[in-house]
Amino acid sequence: MIMKQRSFAPLFITNFFGVINDNFLKTLASFVVLGWLGNDERLHAVFMGLTAAVLVLPYILCSPLADRLTVVFPKRRIFRLAKWAELPIVAVAIAGFLAASPVLVVGAILLMGLQSSLYSPSKYALVRDVGGEDRISTGMGGMEGVAFLAVLVGTSAASFAADRAAPWVWYLCLGGFAVGGLLFSYLIRADEEPNRALHAINPVRYLLRARRMARRYPGLNAVIVTLSVFWFVAAMLQQGLLVYGKDVLGLDGLHTGGILALAAVGIVAGQVLAGFVARRHFLLGASLLTGWLAAALLAVLFFAPLGPVGFAVVTGLLAFDLGFFKLPLDAEIQKVVKGPKLNTMLAYFNQVSFLFMLFASVCYVAISCLCGPRAFLALLAVTLLVAPFLFVFNYRSVLLFTGRWIFRRRYNVTVEGLDEVLRHSSLITHPSPLLVLPNHPAMVDPMLVGAEFWKNPVRPLADESFFKTGLVAPATLRTLGAVAVPDLRKSRSAKGASIARGLGDIVKETLADGGNVIFYPAGHIYTDPELEPAKDGSVRYAPSGEPLEDIGTRQLAYNICKDLPAGVRVIGVRTTGLWGSIWSRKGRKTSPAFVPTFVKSVLLWLFVAPFKPRRKVTMHVEDLTDRVKSWSATLPRLEFNAKLNAWYNNAEEG
Repeated sequence: MIMKQRSFAPLFITNFFGVINDNFLKTLASFVVLGWLGNDERLHAVFMGLTAAVLVLPYILCSPLADRLTVVFPKRRIFRLAKWAELPIVAVAIAGFLAASPVLVVGAILLMGLQSSLYSPSKYALVRDVGGEDRISTGMGGMEGVAFLAVLVGTSAASFAADRAAPWVWYLCLGGFAVGGLLFSYLIRADEEPNRALHAINPVRYLLRARRMARRYPGLNAVIVTLSVFWFVAAMLQQGLLVYGKDVLGLDGLHTGGILALAAVGIVAGQVLAGFVARRHFLLGASLLTGWLAAALLAVLFFAPLGPVGFAVVTGLLAFDLGFFKLPLDAEIQKVVKGPKLNTMLAYFNQVSFLFMLFASVCYVAISCLCGPRAFLALLAVTLLVAPFLFVFNYRSVLLFTGRWIFRRRYNVTVEGLDEVLRHSSLITHPSPLLVLPNHPAMVDPMLVGAEFWKNPVRPLADESFFKTGLVAPATLRTLGAVAVPDLRKSRSAKGASIARGLGDIVKETLADGGNVIFYPAGHIYTDPELEPAKDGSVRYAPSGEPLEDIGTRQLAYNICKDLPAGVRVIGVRTTGLWGSIWSRKGRKTSPAFVPTFVKSVLLWLFVAPFKPRRKVTMHVEDLTDRVKSWSATLPRLEFNAKLNAWYNNAEEG
């Protein structure tokens, strides 16, 4: 209760003054120094790249030291010392403006970046210390909103001051922002969680170690890299629009600053709306859509001959979309990482994101000098075409969610019993490991079933040949955490047999560690009864009209259910409606070749599926835990398999 009574306001306001001073100084320096440099467009691009680089370089080099400081000193003390250091930095900046010295001004920006980098992990880690575990999302949302508001105010104020205000007003603003931040830093109240994890302060070693640590959280590196792409785009836009407004649109500093301010408003508005939408929807799953929409808007800015008003409107829409793109990625880091390790992951994120921002500065200078002031827009469009696609294929729940959306454009899927299973197993609030055992009517049903379980991703067993087929299939299987299964029909080697015997142990270890697993007891898709009749010559079908599931003499399901780890729920999935699809063996003696069938499926999805009814597919989901435990404890393997066959074929005898 005490934690909830603490106010975020002092932390937010201190952060506001720090961010506004960074942006006021950087933007003011850009306009003023560009005026000192005359009309040389290439010199303008070089200066903008240099200004951005010196602001971000300290984050790359000093983030490990910033993490170490949180071990040695209380975070509030670090925050306050940084605010004290801001005062002499402001004095250096003022001296640079008085002496009309670009070197002094750039030096002040470098020092401001150094000061900000040393307290950045502390200020974000204080969110948890001030508000407690339950208010992390509120605190992070407030910090991000305040930061972008400060960017807006700092950019707008500097744009106005550069053209319309006397220099003494510049100096008053710089000093006032520094003093305001210092005063409010003494009002922050927090119950600080100690950080005892010591890490190397060598930036390269730190980066490599933190990257290995991030691997413990599945998909976290993908989130950090994709979020860093946002900062790459934002940094290049901020640099590029300052020059673009002056050299292409012919705008003065005030109107160019207005476009930048509109962009900041758009990002804040996008994040605010995304915060409301995210309460009911899995917004991270929309990353591909929002990323590609941003790419399309950048292409419009590049190709369309827009005037200042049209350019400002499209830029505002772009910023709004980027805010939507960014918020779920920010929230995911806080959701995934708990405890003091959050300090390290935030410092690591600072390093990675500012490396991207530094790279943005280099790219901007190079592409502007070679191709002119418009070319950066095309580069950003390509970046946002590629980055969201790579993110989807490296984050399991997002990949499954995206797959579910794609499949539902082709299949009319009805899922029966999944919600009841989740409620019965208390999986929504207290997840239990799942062992999912489906039937196998066609090659596509593992993808369909896995996509329906996107909230509780399952680790599939997959034929080892798929790990060597092309580029997409191996990348997808690695993201899903698939276990390679040797095809013993093709290889009877001792090594293959050993791996096969060890699959049961792998499955049980995964379940014991809290992971979810899906595998197919039959191990193969349905065969066509017309082409492969039973030994007695009969041709038999299940009540659904599809072939009968036949587990045969396989033993994996029996062995695992006989020695099931504590707390594991066994979920049966009975899928009907896929027999006769291009992924099934109807009318053929062998399974469809994956690559040609995949290509054909994509072409059908694009050009045929929109104009014909979707194939109806039903998935019946049921908790079989008690039954399989009883069957495996009292029945021999073949009778256990017969019981499972009866359930899959909807012909149970009781």
